This record gives sequence, structure tokens and C-alpha cells, in this order.
Amino acid sequence: MTEAFPLTRIALPTGVSLDVATAGDPAAPAMIFLHGFPESHRTWRHQIPEFARDHFVIAPDQRGFARSDKPERVENYTPDKPVGDMLALARHFGKERFTLIGHDWGGAIAWMAALQNPQAVERLIILNAPHPLVFQRSMFDGLDQRRASQYIRAFRDPAIETMIAGIGVEAFFDKTFVGHADADKLAAERPFYVDQWSQPGALTAMFNWYRASAIQVPAMDENPPRPAFVDAPFPPVIPPTLVIWGMGDTALLPCQLEGLDALVPRLTVVRVPEAGHFVPWEAPDAVNRAIRDWLAAS
Repeated sequence: MTEAFPLTRIALPTGVSLDVATAGDPAAPAMIFLHGFPESHRTWRHQIPEFARDHFVIAPDQRGFARSDKPERVENYTPDKPVGDMLALARHFGKERFTLIGHDWGGAIAWMAALQNPQAVERLIILNAPHPLVFQRSMFDGLDQRRASQYIRAFRDPAIETMIAGIGVEAFFDKTFVGHADADKLAAERPFYVDQWSQPGALTAMFNWYRASAIQVPAMDENPPRPAFVDAPFPPVIPPTLVIWGMGDTALLPCQLEGLDALVPRLTVVRVPEAGHFVPWEAPDAVNRAIRDWLAAS
């Protein structure tokens, strides 16, 4: 098993060291790619060479993942921490402005970064990652997304590490991915996942992203008070934004696209019917084409 991209270990002023894949001319405009759960920079294995042709591509293994640092406490995984890592990484390479691309949890971090730092995020590209307001609303305005998100409650339960220790990382891989992606593509990637998840502290660190999130995921039989912020004014996303959505996603449903245009004034949505949650590598040609077309037009 060999890595497709060489990694550089970078110590950040945020207190963590990350493994980072880079490609392209360092003087070119930057694109920062943020992966999600339960992956690594390899999420972008089809995008890195494509966009390195005319950009400087930066793709870290985020804190808690693969062999990057894994701070122990849950509070080290609140969204502001990986946002800080990303901004520090951009400064490390001398990039004051950049195109930011995120999938899954990486997309959640990208949404937050764009909301809080529009002066740095020149363009925003999101792949199957819900806007925080739309996501929280969907937990209270209907049962479909709440039902699909019950896995978050399981990941927040400290008993999950004990369960995985009993069945083994390989069995957890098989259980986690059944029905979520193409079986042949998964089989080729299985050794990478098992290796990364087997690193000391990796599973707890990855689950801590869920534990540190403020998003409420009620149980199916709960009727908790509706969070006040979901009906209050919410700041718009300023940068031009491309959202690419694998329509077969069974964890993050297409309802996450509803109402986005009211929150993202310069929004483009591309639906990919032939892919599910892992759209960057399930349908890489469609993803790369959508990004290329949008960059050319924006």
C-alpha cells in the first residue's frame, strides 16, 4: 500500500501538526481542500492532479485524522479549531485569499470559514455538506433528515469505541460503508481506511468532531424545544458558492438544498444523480467538470 501523494508534516501555531498534500506551482492561486469523516486527503485523489494544473493545491489530513495530531479532549474539535487550522495553513503558504473546497465535515468547516472570513475565502465549493442553519432546521421541520442523522447520536455515544474494540476496525469499516458507496471502489480503498483508523487515538478523535458539534440531533421520539437561532436572522454567505450534491446520499438528504438560495446570494447548485455521499470519488469526472465550468464562469 502506497500513498498517491507525498505528505509534508507542518506544525501550525494552533498547536497541532498536520500531514499535508500539496501539488502545483506554489505561486499559483490556491485551492484548499478539506476532507470529512471518516477520510483523509485521499478524498480528493481525483481532484488534486486536475486542479494542480493551474492552482496550488493544499489538502491536509485534518486534526484527528490519519496521522495528523489528535488532541485528546472533545473541546479541541469544536468547529473553530479546524477553521483556525485551515487559516493558519493558508498563512503558512503565504496565501491571503484562496478557493476553499470542503466535503462532509470539511464542508461544515468551509461553510463556517466562509461565513466568518469572507475576506479570505475568495470562492467556496461545497460537496455534500449541509449549511448549518438548513441542517439544524431539518432536524425539527421533518422526520426524514432526523431519522437519517441518528448515526450522529451513535457516534457521540462513548460506548462506540468499546464496540469497535470488540469487533475490530475491519468489521467496523464493513458495517459503516455498507450501502453508502460503490463496493468495488471501496474494496480498493479499504486498506487505507483500516490503516488510518488503526492509528492510536484516531477513532476517538474522529468521533470527537461529532461530540464537539453544537448541532442538536433529537431522538426520533423526542420533542425538544426548537433552537431559537433557526428562526432568527442569519448572516449570508458572501463569497460566490458552488454546491455539488450527490443525490443518492442516504445520510445527508437532498432536503439540505432547500432554502439555500435565501442564505447564499451567489449560489450555483449542481446535482449529481449517479453518486451518493462520497461524490468526490464516486463521480470524479462530473465533480471536476462542474468545478471547472464554475471557475471559468465566476
